Amino acid sequence: MSSLISNSIGILPTGALGVSFFYHLTKQLTQLDDHVYFIERRGSVSADSLKQSGKIAIATPQGIQSIPTDTILKPDLLTCYRSGFLPEVVLVCPNPDQLLNVITTLVELLVLIEEQEKLLQPATSFPLFVFCSNGIYFQRFRQIFIEKIEEATLFGRLPDLWPSTMPQIVCRFLRGVTIQTGLREGSGSETIYRPGVSRGRTQIAGGDASTRERCCQVLAGRGGWFEEASSSSATRLEFDKALVNLVCNLLGQIWAIDSGGNFKALTVKDILESSHEIRMRELVYQVFRVGQMVKVYDLQEDFEVIFTQVIETCREHADHIPSSLQWLDLNLRLGTLKPQMTPTEAWLIEPLIRYAKASGLKDAANYFQKLKAELVEKLTLATDRNS
Repeated sequence: MSSLISNSIGILPTGALGVSFFYHLTKQLTQLDDHVYFIERRGSVSADSLKQSGKIAIATPQGIQSIPTDTILKPDLLTCYRSGFLPEVVLVCPNPDQLLNVITTLVELLVLIEEQEKLLQPATSFPLFVFCSNGIYFQRFRQIFIEKIEEATLFGRLPDLWPSTMPQIVCRFLRGVTIQTGLREGSGSETIYRPGVSRGRTQIAGGDASTRERCCQVLAGRGGWFEEASSSSATRLEFDKALVNLVCNLLGQIWAIDSGGNFKALTVKDILESSHEIRMRELVYQVFRVGQMVKVYDLQEDFEVIFTQVIETCREHADHIPSSLQWLDLNLRLGTLKPQMTPTEAWLIEPLIRYAKASGLKDAANYFQKLKAELVEKLTLATDRNS
């Protein structure tokens, strides 16, 4: 089989975040040269719809640009391998609740590589996988990845990869914590993707120094804003990003819906009003406490410094309407809103509840449970108001 295609980038799948990456990695769609392309997520209904429509519609400052799917949409990872066009780097960007299926596919890819050419040099046959979906999940999913490999070994689908080959494989499992924005409107063949106009920074963590460096080299070489994290701790980056997401997106949704279920799109500047400071401070403090217990934040770290950093990061996007509020607005207009958290918020709140309980922080766990209930209550009001 052929080696990985050097300096090529696959984006899995075609979603709001993935299309935003595609938009900027192709220099606003002006450099479509088959070195940046989408990869289907196995079993994806939206991918089938896009193939049937024959195009992907992307909103640009010049208007809607339709790109033929047969030029930028490749089959699933296993088919890509069999056809000889696996990319060197894959940006994994589905909803967080779809990531476990992706991990299963990665192990199946390893099995296929072993069957075809033996897993002696993973660097030449197994891409760098950068998990970019929002949430706090990296350590857990990396462990699941290892467990699934061990299970494949137990059933004879893979040889024993310890002690030399397994570290080479696991170090290609990376985390990309991003502030890149993007939005998807509509569904099926009517879908229009609206990428963030500006590039957002993505920090690469996990793996080892050489894989992080090579990953950033490939991605930055295409014009993306990708940087190697100063610390290799993916979970620290996840917690830092979670603080911003929870303040802007989760609290933003709660404040955007009034007691009568009426919705008003708020900018980050609106969310950061001084009248909201007490609640923002409480939220950041509870996450900070949990982070200290799981060794993400040092016991000596100053909460005030962390809180100030969160607010300053939010202020950098003062005029932006947070993605969850854009999603909420869209679903209200389409009449498709449901009284439940999105996977993005769920994969922030649920891990925090789990970590709080495991750390004996019952009050913190109760706080996050009540916050979750408050959000669902507001979404219920908005759903009922709109029905």
